[in-house]
This record gives sequence, C-alpha cells and structure tokens, in this order.
Amino acid sequence: MNDKWAEKHWLNVPGPFYTGITDNCWTGRLHAPRHILYGGEYYNEFIYRQPVTEAEVESVVVAAQQDPYDGFAFDGDERWTPEAVRAWWSGRTEVEKHITALLAEWTASTEPQRHEAAEGARDFLAYLAGDLETDLRAYVFRLEHGRYPDPGDQLPQL
Repeated sequence: MNDKWAEKHWLNVPGPFYTGITDNCWTGRLHAPRHILYGGEYYNEFIYRQPVTEAEVESVVVAAQQDPYDGFAFDGDERWTPEAVRAWWSGRTEVEKHITALLAEWTASTEPQRHEAAEGARDFLAYLAGDLETDLRAYVFRLEHGRYPDPGDQLPQL
C-alpha cells in the first residue's frame, strides 16, 4: 500500500480527509462539489473544505470510491500536527495564487466542466479569505485537546 501522506497534495486543507495521488478525470466534484477541487501540476483532486456533517462525509467517501488510484485518505487526524497546520496556513498565499490562476484559466475556457470547477475555485478563495482560519484554529484545538472546542473555549492562534 502506498503512503498517501508522503504523496499528499500540497493544496489539501488540513483535516482528517486528504488526497495523495489521484486521477485527473475531474469526477470528485460530481459527488462532493463543496469539498473537492482540482489543482497542482496535473490537476489532481484535493480536499479544499473538510466535511462536517454526515452527508458531507458521505459525499467525500463516494468521491473517493470513484478514484481509480485509491488516492484519498482518511487518517489526517493521525498525521497532521499543530505545527504542520500552522505551516500550511503560513503558506496560504501560494495556495491563493495557485487557485486564482486556475480561476482565470477556467473562466476563460469554453468547456462547461472548467466553468463548474471555476465555481469551486471561487468558493475556495472565499473560504480561504473567510471562515477557514477559524476552522483551522478549531482543528488545532482538536489536535491539542482530543476534541473540538466548546463555546467559550479559547482557540489557539495559527
């Protein structure tokens, strides 16, 4: 079995779900459009928003089952450390630049599938500029305390 963590796509948002090497057939968004996007050198699938609800988890699992390379992994909680999450967050400018370039490319395309992916890129950029920081702070809390924070708990800084 390959080590998906060693092959982890650099654009994966920290959390329990992530991808290593996946196909580039653009099928992930058919099942989990609010969680999966394509990018990197080969336009492979990656997790841009961690699923929260049972239905969201199920949609990511279904997308993973469609990947012929078996490139999805669900052991991120055992792999991410608070320091690694903070390092990812500190490199978010590169993530933003990459997704912005993809958005421009996909918006200029005449292919409907690329226009749909552009919607995902817009969603990711909005998430990156908005709620992602709070979500990652809560995830670091979980990694440090073994649970998600309760209301009133002090969230760690990134």
